[in-house]
Amino acid sequence: MREFIYFSSKAHTSGNFDDLMKAGRMDIAIHFIINSFFLSNNLRDDVKLHLIFYGPPTPPRHLILISNPEMPISKKDVAGLIRRMLYKYKAGETKVIFPGCFIDNKNFFQVIEEIEKQGKRILILDKGGKDIEKANIDENCVFIVGDHEGLPAKEMKRLKDVAEKIELSKKVYFASHVVTILNYILDRNEQK
Repeated sequence: MREFIYFSSKAHTSGNFDDLMKAGRMDIAIHFIINSFFLSNNLRDDVKLHLIFYGPPTPPRHLILISNPEMPISKKDVAGLIRRMLYKYKAGETKVIFPGCFIDNKNFFQVIEEIEKQGKRILILDKGGKDIEKANIDENCVFIVGDHEGLPAKEMKRLKDVAEKIELSKKVYFASHVVTILNYILDRNEQK
């Protein structure tokens, strides 16, 4: 199963929002979700996505989405799904909101520690990292992608011993484009 982590230091942690841009650029998270799971007229059945939000009012929030044929595809419906997940959060538990949709309050490093314990390789998309063409990309990799501001320096510093930095090119892409390119690379690797 492909696994991605999307980190946003500004995405709101309450479902009380209407304007996606003013909700800590929730629009970026929505595009990331759509590009993680959907193909033209089809849904990927092998994706697990962690969304980690550190924005106001009560961070952190950790949303987990796993491929599900009932997942909505429109921007409006995905926004509604996130809103409902945030509204239904219950302190101290991992709550199932819909099939394949969970929420809890694990912070970024708790999620990383769980992934490490599973023996997976952690790769951070970061300008200045190893060229992706030279990285060993396989299904055992978990990819971390930051929002428009990237990962904060504090998180990057703590990850240096557990994660490998990779880059797609010397240009900086939108987060939603990054996940599309990663899916393309994983698709190509499956065909070999």
